[in-house]
Amino acid sequence: MENEKILKKNYSQVFISSPDYDSRTLYARRRREMLKKLDSFCVFSGMPQNPGSEEAFADSWTRFVQDPAFLYLTGVNQGGCFLVLDPKRNRSVLFVPPKDPFKEFWVGRRLGFEKGSSEVSRVTGIADVRPVGELWSFIEELARRYKSKGFAYAYYFEKFKGDHNDRFRLLMAKFLGRSGMKVKSCASLHFEQRLPLEAERISDAKKAQNVTEEAFGQILPEMRKFKTERDLCLALNYEMQRKSDGDLAFPTIVAGGGNACCLHYVKNDESLKKGELVLLDFGIRYGTLHSDISRTIPVNGKFNPLQKLLYQIVLDASFEYQKVVRPGVSLKEIGQVPWNFIMDALESRLVRGCKGTYKLNYDKRPHGVSHFIGEQIHEGDPGSRSLDVTLRPGMLISCEPGLYGEFSATIGGKRFREKVGIRIEDDLLITKTGFLNISKKIPKEIGEIERLMQG
Repeated sequence: MENEKILKKNYSQVFISSPDYDSRTLYARRRREMLKKLDSFCVFSGMPQNPGSEEAFADSWTRFVQDPAFLYLTGVNQGGCFLVLDPKRNRSVLFVPPKDPFKEFWVGRRLGFEKGSSEVSRVTGIADVRPVGELWSFIEELARRYKSKGFAYAYYFEKFKGDHNDRFRLLMAKFLGRSGMKVKSCASLHFEQRLPLEAERISDAKKAQNVTEEAFGQILPEMRKFKTERDLCLALNYEMQRKSDGDLAFPTIVAGGGNACCLHYVKNDESLKKGELVLLDFGIRYGTLHSDISRTIPVNGKFNPLQKLLYQIVLDASFEYQKVVRPGVSLKEIGQVPWNFIMDALESRLVRGCKGTYKLNYDKRPHGVSHFIGEQIHEGDPGSRSLDVTLRPGMLISCEPGLYGEFSATIGGKRFREKVGIRIEDDLLITKTGFLNISKKIPKEIGEIERLMQG
């Protein structure tokens, strides 16, 4: 893999490669598979800006800011590029900005078209590379060849307006309209291929889990040292990032006490108080894949009786949900299972079992229990979250039931009260017969957490 090491050294920010497999071969295979699905030509628009610019894809703030569909097919993490797939000639054409040595003096090495140079082809494995200034004349040429089809494909979402893909769709529709052609979305065809992970991506996902497991295991016995959410957040992020080849999968959430009732808490700067729980939602990228884990732990290393009761309800809800996770069902079909379990358990274990009360911050269901994981941490069509997609082997989903609100109970003759948010999240890889919990080794049982926190 010597060539991969050279790519990693010279183009680590602009071409995503792995030392463990031939990345160019992987991207080429994906393009070939996509070409087989097409009955007209198709254009994928990369991000218009470079990483670190003010406008990045969706809500990702890491160095991997390329449009995930474009990244999936090319590995190119650089602004201003386009990919055209031409099924009639079974070819892929990459359009890149012109080479700009002066700009590279400021921002580092970039892929750029340079007449007589095969550098971009060597790096990406795409033989046909052209300057981006020729894109529209090339599309015009293809429109003449595919005119009988009456349409061409572009990657965009019907229900999601205003992003760079939608803006490109409008340009393409206006341009092709002169020839009487329409623009059609290839998103469903693309997700059909992209949602199930290949062996290489499954390997990267498992490596991300290993990194996350090690980082979590590192901070548990150190908890007594952390005085604030920020202290804990920085330590956890450091342990994840130093063990991975990527950046964070998303901004880490560290929410102590009642702060955990805010689902996407970002403040991360209040004091950690003994006797309270702290919710951690964290993950890392490895290659282009992620881990996405939530754990809720006691600040002082020991759950009180009410915390233990509530935590066990959420943990049991995750096990109940996993009983129905299998190929052939959709997330929509099984999505209510854990929430029904939690409501029943609150009545039986808390209200009737401990003369307890509860006031939830929501009506029965606070959020979805699963999302797909892939090139995006929330993978799939952003308009629908792909809840209707039938699960197939190779797909990676989250399992994250939660409980958020105010609770009280009498346990052992003592009255306990808590304002608390509890979430436990694992990542499940769908198999032919069910699923594999690839985050199973990351501690979540009460006894195991308490033991590890005591050092």
